[in-house]
Amino acid sequence: MAKPLTLVLTGYGINCEEETAFAFEKTGSVARIIHINDLIENRKLLDGCNIMVFPGGFSYGDDTGSGKALANRIKNNLIDEIKKFIERDTLMLGICNGFQVLTNLGVVPSINEFTGNAEVSLEHNKSFRYQCRWVDLAINPLSPSVFTKGIEKMHVPVAHGEGNFYAPADVMEQIESYNLAVMKYIKPDGSAASLEFPYNPNGAMNDIASICSLNGRIMGMMPHPERGMFFTQRNDWTYLKEKYKREGRDIPEFSDGIKIFENAVNYFK
Repeated sequence: MAKPLTLVLTGYGINCEEETAFAFEKTGSVARIIHINDLIENRKLLDGCNIMVFPGGFSYGDDTGSGKALANRIKNNLIDEIKKFIERDTLMLGICNGFQVLTNLGVVPSINEFTGNAEVSLEHNKSFRYQCRWVDLAINPLSPSVFTKGIEKMHVPVAHGEGNFYAPADVMEQIESYNLAVMKYIKPDGSAASLEFPYNPNGAMNDIASICSLNGRIMGMMPHPERGMFFTQRNDWTYLKEKYKREGRDIPEFSDGIKIFENAVNYFK
């Protein structure tokens, strides 16, 4: 069976495309890094692609707000192609800045229909500071997300200045009732973060770190799974290494983040 083809979008200010492409290659996909200008020039580059990824970074410097300039370029040049891509049996993932792009495009949660208008937003962190730290996440077992099948919890890093998830009351009610809140920040003991810093690093409403579309094929997430793929990337790996050795357990090669990419690739098997 042919490997699924992943298009990893890059452009001015995006800085996680290499790691993201590597993650998909590592888990069995063919990944191509395509510049936004090249995609606008040759829109057929999306044809035949199974997965489209908006990676992390600071697209266009985030000078007009995180993800807004890139979202506007897409709206003005590629919106029809994005609609056609979504209508096919494809997957779309936005990580950090990519999640911000997806919300500005109105791709998630897009509960009623895709209109291209934002329904939710990712605001400045409540601390008004850039937050770079590892967080714990609980995965909603009822979520339709393709990307999180079989995952209960994750320990992955965040690195952002605007990750404070906001939704109007009526939209939030729909997000929760349809189980579109895929990931929520929790404390290390597994209890809810309940907006408490630093467990909820940005003040996100309902501790939301990720949402998906109704069909589960589109997901945006603030954490960076590509930065937490390997065991030795973890902030606590040296402690865990000694703990596992004393318990007679094998030292794992991979960590939680790789599961996101495995699920995406396995969707096409």
